[in-house]
Amino acid sequence: MAIHIKDSDDLKTRLAEAGEKLVVIDFMATWCGPCKMIGPKLEELANELADSIVVLKVDVDECEDIATEYNINAMPTFVFVKSSKKIEEFSGANVDKLKNTILKLK
Repeated sequence: MAIHIKDSDDLKTRLAEAGEKLVVIDFMATWCGPCKMIGPKLEELANELADSIVVLKVDVDECEDIATEYNINAMPTFVFVKSSKKIEEFSGANVDKLKNTILKLK
């Protein structure tokens, strides 16, 4: 299940709790068409791979400070984090690329 992030403290806590698991941060917006399209697919992956990944959703309008910190300028952007370190990122609603990147990094 994807977890909606409330603020930067919430994000820091969730990253720490994830430990060695791969964290997928989905930077999205409620008004973004491609975000709505890929959202359910990401939710499926989150449920399917719950043992090895953590999916966090960050609404760029609600959490502008986090979006700025991660230099987000397109939605959706997926940032991949392991042990609290960013290891990869890409923008765009490409389901195959998302799934392949998760499987490669987890």
